[in-house]
Amino acid sequence: MLSGKEIWAAFGRVIRREMRLMFHQPIYFYSTLIVMMVCTIFFLTLLHRGQPERMPVAVVDMDCSTISRRIVHELNATQSVVVAYRCADFAEARRMMQRGDVYAILVIPENLYNDMLSFKRPTLTFYINATYTMGATVAYKQLMMFGNLASGAFQREVLRKKGLPDSLIMQRIQPIVIDGHMLSNPSSNYSVYLSSVLLPGILGLIVLVITVFSIGMELKWKTSRNLLAEARGSMVIAMVGKMVPHIMVYTTMGISLNILLFRIMGFPMNGSLVWLCVGMFLYILAVQSIGVTIVGLLPVLRDALSISALYGMLSFSLSGFTFPVEGMPGPIQVFSWCFPLRHYFRLYVSEALMGNPTVDSMVFIGCQLLFILPQYLVHKRLKNAFIYQNYPLK
Repeated sequence: MLSGKEIWAAFGRVIRREMRLMFHQPIYFYSTLIVMMVCTIFFLTLLHRGQPERMPVAVVDMDCSTISRRIVHELNATQSVVVAYRCADFAEARRMMQRGDVYAILVIPENLYNDMLSFKRPTLTFYINATYTMGATVAYKQLMMFGNLASGAFQREVLRKKGLPDSLIMQRIQPIVIDGHMLSNPSSNYSVYLSSVLLPGILGLIVLVITVFSIGMELKWKTSRNLLAEARGSMVIAMVGKMVPHIMVYTTMGISLNILLFRIMGFPMNGSLVWLCVGMFLYILAVQSIGVTIVGLLPVLRDALSISALYGMLSFSLSGFTFPVEGMPGPIQVFSWCFPLRHYFRLYVSEALMGNPTVDSMVFIGCQLLFILPQYLVHKRLKNAFIYQNYPLK
């Protein structure tokens, strides 16, 4: 039985040993700080405007009238799309869409102006290339809104010619007024929703892989017995001491990321940044626990790294920020709770976007605490692997 002084001394030796390994192996520096820095710069600059703008569309103007030219001019003046090509016929525009040059095609029919004057209800037709979901969605939304505005503008002019006052004209054009409010993300900034979870997800993937690598290399290099010797034979001291330097580095990175997003970049924070940082700390502990569990179940470096990479990539798909979990099949919805990123995402929505009371966030914090337990289920198996070193090296 170790005394308190001996326990702290063993902790210190293990921590110093791990810090020497981290400083002498460039993989820790490049795969943590450099990779995270590059990913942060990439995504924050890629989505710095919030959502795609000036998406190219093609226009097929078969009318060539004053009103058709005005439609093209007004469409080109919008922020979301730009008229990149004016085609002579639909076949040419279709070839451009098939090559990926445009995301949408607007077809203005013949005799548009004459049909409008004779109340024959001409049809504006547009085609959307749904192969590119984001670009197609932006183009579709803009063209649909523009078509409705053009129709309303023509009705207004006709009713004005008939002598109706503007107050009655608007009642006829829009009898029901829509009063819509964008909650939590009023600017519709796609980066607010995506980067705030995607970047912690990348950090979690780094934590998972490096945790598996740092423990697996002890087995591969057969230095695990030296680690246990430094820890005076205690597996708890060995694992906790080995993880403490990693926890300090990753927690600093996670909190710095939150400060960058919510204080420097100005992302919405309607709740408590402190609780979100607490959630980040627990998220890192949960991911590390998963990494220890994977190594304990598969004490072979190549196998553990393969499983951890698969698990980490699945977390992006099943956490709910790219595709709603509620739209997934029932068993997949249950499986999504097996990923710490899912609970961090819900904590982020609760605290940053919705500004819910802190008590609502306690559920997600509690779920992250539960992820710390599985590593103790493989404690004995991992200790045997450290002692006997009887697993293949390759």
